[in-house]
Amino acid sequence: MLAVSTVGAAELVVYHNWASPAELAALNVLRDALEERGHSWVPLAIPHDANGDIDVLQLISAGATPNIFLQLQPDIYRALDDEGKVLHLDEQFAASGVLAQLPPVVRNAITIDGAIVKIPATIHADAMIYYNRAVAEAAGIDPEAWTSLEDMWADFDAVRAAGFEPIALGAQPWQVGYLLHALVASLGGPGVYEGLYGAVADPAVLYDASLLEVFAWLRRFQQQADAEAVQRDWNMATNMVIKGQALLQLQGDWMKGEWRAAGKSETSDFGCLFVPGAVHVPVTVDSWGLLGGVPPEIEAAERSFADAVLDADVQARFAAAKGSTPVRLDARMAIDSCSKKVLEALNRADFALPTPHSTALPAWVAAVWAVANAYWNDPAMTPADGVAALKAAQTAF
Repeated sequence: MLAVSTVGAAELVVYHNWASPAELAALNVLRDALEERGHSWVPLAIPHDANGDIDVLQLISAGATPNIFLQLQPDIYRALDDEGKVLHLDEQFAASGVLAQLPPVVRNAITIDGAIVKIPATIHADAMIYYNRAVAEAAGIDPEAWTSLEDMWADFDAVRAAGFEPIALGAQPWQVGYLLHALVASLGGPGVYEGLYGAVADPAVLYDASLLEVFAWLRRFQQQADAEAVQRDWNMATNMVIKGQALLQLQGDWMKGEWRAAGKSETSDFGCLFVPGAVHVPVTVDSWGLLGGVPPEIEAAERSFADAVLDADVQARFAAAKGSTPVRLDARMAIDSCSKKVLEALNRADFALPTPHSTALPAWVAAVWAVANAYWNDPAMTPADGVAALKAAQTAF
């Protein structure tokens, strides 16, 4: 159970961009854990579906400085560290023994330039397919038998004939960007994903023929989108699948939290799989940072939050609400079959790769997203045009 801290009570401003029912339920687990330690949680929320790409540096510049912030990008932590505005957690985590319970993918994600500066909260696969079992049965198809995207597409006529939409899509800019990196990871040639989304983009990968296939598939997904997709939040697309309006959604496996919040079970209501035939899967380790350069009593309270997040019981309850895989090896009680697939992916050689947000410069990710969205919104653009636009973006970067 969670040990209650003796640190004096403090009021902590917590910045995050989560807004769906499952995300909020998971945040409440952390909030309760913090309040059990005698501290107050003051939310500063800017949902990602509502232009939530505002980062902690912008908040500090605007005078809205949080104590705790949900942030992935390494360069943001480097900038904070240069100004003494982020706490280092190496000694704290070593003393607590938690490092021995974190798998390599998590330890790597929270370490920047040799220092631990993040508190890991989740393990998520950015590219999974969650499908409605009843819809699949009504259409007479078996998604688990798919070995390629072509296999998946071939079943869509049967899905339509049974009266359902094949795919629930949200076409907000960030969702199109996520779909692109899901396709690059799934279909890209050797080194293409790492070259495109590395700390420095490698221009050579832009000449790999697999990128033409990536853009060809992005167009096929775009052609499945309905008129409402551009305004559809990701969890609203999830609800279309939950309600049996559509067969599947391709998104991060945070979808699972919405299924659970709706009272659904993976054994009877939904199934999950990676993109059929995928050569890689991108993995997100959502992480919190702690503001440095604060009074000692505030720093102590912030560090108490770190201990709370990584408490084994809190991790298990948080992951159950969020739909994530726990970051602790010893917090995986009654883990479900979908999280087992994620854990197997982590142990599979050269399969799980970091999300672009943990490796690439934020401005470069934004540039790639701009290309993806321009392509999505202009049906006249060909795959060759999409690749050419990426090359132009890289040259201008």
